Amino acid sequence: MDAILTDRLILIVVIFTITLVIAMYSTLAERKVAAFFQDRIGPNRAGIFGIFQPLADGGKFFFKEEIIPANADKTLFVLGPAISMFTACMTSAVIPWGETLELFDRVIPLQVADINIGVLYIFAVVSIGVYGIMIGGWASNNKFSLLGALRASSQMISYEIAMGLSIIALIMTTSSLSLKTIVEEQGIPLFGVSGISWNVLYQPLGFLIFLICAFAECNRTPFDLPESESELVGGYHTEYSSMKLGFYLFAEYINMFISSAVISSLYFGGYNFPFMHDMGLSHNVVTSLGIIVFFSKIFFGIFFFMWIRWTLPRFRYDQLMRLGWKILIPLALFNILGTGAVLSIFK
Repeated sequence: MDAILTDRLILIVVIFTITLVIAMYSTLAERKVAAFFQDRIGPNRAGIFGIFQPLADGGKFFFKEEIIPANADKTLFVLGPAISMFTACMTSAVIPWGETLELFDRVIPLQVADINIGVLYIFAVVSIGVYGIMIGGWASNNKFSLLGALRASSQMISYEIAMGLSIIALIMTTSSLSLKTIVEEQGIPLFGVSGISWNVLYQPLGFLIFLICAFAECNRTPFDLPESESELVGGYHTEYSSMKLGFYLFAEYINMFISSAVISSLYFGGYNFPFMHDMGLSHNVVTSLGIIVFFSKIFFGIFFFMWIRWTLPRFRYDQLMRLGWKILIPLALFNILGTGAVLSIFK
């Protein structure tokens, strides 16, 4: 029992560290991708190719003067970014990062918590994250911050409905709420080849709906209405400075990383890859390759988030709501009915 607990604690520390490092260097990647699309160089002063730029930015956040508005609710003002950061980090607990490792005569699972309602857990934690944004906007006692918080809460609640409905169709095909089970089923051989039975082949419409909703949940362009600097001077975190502002910005990049991991797990096989069990490799080697493949899928997802940001313009707010309520939700309901009809015919 002590060995199992030790393995879990080590895995938690490793995942937490990896999450923070990826979020930190996503800020550099964002600026490099923006520079590429705008035909310029990007950060290149702090280290080779700007490799130390995230460290310089982090130091700036730590050492900047912390300003709390005089009329702000100080308790809630501190609580807002803390909730956003906490919920962003908690979602990684149910993601299976790879198959088991066999080390020191022990089988080590690469998942912190294998619960049979992993999908519901992710939705529950993500739904709490909106409170961090809403509390921060309210506690700032600033009309621009409050307007940004109202936009964020209504946007996230609206798109969570379509996202949940898109997942229902996926659950109908997999018959499980466990992320580990969903990923394992995508490793079942298809046409004699293992590791390619990805859910995106069976649920293309559900994947498209989920992807669009993921952009809205992460407040990424073209759904960055809660921030929209040109209108709201920064939105819900207008009054924040120092590491409190850093927590809000960091939480956004962590959410982007976790969203890419969840999308990869649900629709792109997670750690599964073609011929993974057909090459005659040892279990640990297959697991290691699966981890590399999984993170490659995640990094492509993060790049896709950035690609869209520097390609598409921002929606108007009425367009945002129309897309969520009048297009995505009906499409998700249609997808559920279509999935049910197909399953009733073939099962």
